[in-house]
Amino acid sequence: MKAHLQADRGRVTTLTRRMDARRRIPTAALAVAAALAAAAPAAAATDDDTAVIAPGTLVGGIDLGGQTIAQAAATLDAQLKPRLLAPVTVRIAGRTFQIGGTRAGVRLDALRTARRAYYAGRDAAATTTPTPAPATPPSSTTTPAATAPATTTSTGPETRTAARRDGGAVPGVSVPPAVSVSTKAVRAWAGKVAARTSRAPRDARLRIGVTRMRVIPARRGMAVDASRLASKVVAAFKDPAASRTIRQERTAVDPKVTVADLRRQNATIVTVDRGRFTLRLFKNLKLVKRYPIAIGMAGMDTPAGLYSIANKAVNPAWHVPNSAWAGSLAGQVIPGGAPNNPLKARWLGIVDGVGIHGTAEEWSIGTRASHGCIRMRVRDVIDLYPRVPVGAKVLIR
Repeated sequence: MKAHLQADRGRVTTLTRRMDARRRIPTAALAVAAALAAAAPAAAATDDDTAVIAPGTLVGGIDLGGQTIAQAAATLDAQLKPRLLAPVTVRIAGRTFQIGGTRAGVRLDALRTARRAYYAGRDAAATTTPTPAPATPPSSTTTPAATAPATTTSTGPETRTAARRDGGAVPGVSVPPAVSVSTKAVRAWAGKVAARTSRAPRDARLRIGVTRMRVIPARRGMAVDASRLASKVVAAFKDPAASRTIRQERTAVDPKVTVADLRRQNATIVTVDRGRFTLRLFKNLKLVKRYPIAIGMAGMDTPAGLYSIANKAVNPAWHVPNSAWAGSLAGQVIPGGAPNNPLKARWLGIVDGVGIHGTAEEWSIGTRASHGCIRMRVRDVIDLYPRVPVGAKVLIR
């Protein structure tokens, strides 16, 4: 019985020891992981402090060869950063504008650039084939079996490993710096510069006068492409070797309306000078003829304003208005050519029953005699009629 109890106690002790061992395994793993995590930053810092950049490795013309990554970062901050922050000058149409690196949001990541230089030099060295040594010709006393073997031209694992350990050994590697620029800030600045140096085109304009046409000529505009200018400025800030002076050209912008367009749009203009009882005819904005006229009497004035010819007729019928002055003819239609029709020969309607027409009362020309219409001598209205199309402008003043 005692032997059985001792055996059971032995089995319990063994199980307990196994369970304790299983509990200790996660604890040990956590301890190892924590140690590795703590060692990682230290290792990275040690790499930056010990890794040496290959001789002849350049950043912005600055030779970082022989420096550790940490030393190279300090060198870049001291020598390259001031150059990158220097202002960029833009010249447009004889005017000069500047934007500094601070306003443009220029930032140099010196440590990243230094690491980039280290890896560029290291990788260039690792892929370079060493120059083979010239083979030594065998002497007359040397047997073929004793001849030294020729030097290999391949780069074996040992050569690449050494190159990586020493940080590379290939001169002349040029590495771009890690530079960022605020595109938003540069675009905002370029937009203001473009606004100050651009000039909007001016359309040709016409001022219709009673006695003459005044033409204001068109003018071409000049525009600056703000987006293109911003791209040039950003590129200049990012490249230490680029020129810090930019010449930006302006492009011409044609007006929408030229003097030729005005002449086409205003091929015929009629003006009525009520003060001088004169009708003037303009063709292609030039005065070609004058005619004497009669205008509306007091209380029935010929209306002033800018109108256009609404309709035309030969020997027009007269639609008598329902007015007291029309007497018994009010509301009637008098056929064209009838003796009691005051609208003689031709009619050029303007507005609200007012128009240009011939009159049998030629003695009234040069006076205020009509009921608002513009009277002309018959021969004059016949001469004017084919020269003036429907839609032609009419200025009455």
